[in-house]
Amino acid sequence: MTEAHTKEPPCDAELDAAGLECPMPLLKAKLELNRLASGEVLKVTATDPGSQRDFHSFAKLAGHTMLHEETADGVFRYWLRKA
Repeated sequence: MTEAHTKEPPCDAELDAAGLECPMPLLKAKLELNRLASGEVLKVTATDPGSQRDFHSFAKLAGHTMLHEETADGVFRYWLRKA
C-alpha cells in the first residue's frame, strides 16, 4: 500500500462509502461501476477494514483493474478501472 500523500490517479466517478459496513461499500461500488463505461475509473472511499479483502477479490473476479490503493488513518481509498 502507499501513503496518502502520493499523487492520486484521475477518476471519472467517486463513491463515498465511509461509515458503511460490509457488504455495503462493495455493493454500492458495483452499482456505480454499472453506470460507468468500460475503461472509466471509480474512486471509492471506505472505512471498513474488510473492504481491503472485498475490493481485491471483487476486482480479480470481475476483471476490473485495481489501479491504486491508499490507506491512512483508518480510511481506505481504491481506484478501480472498469473492465
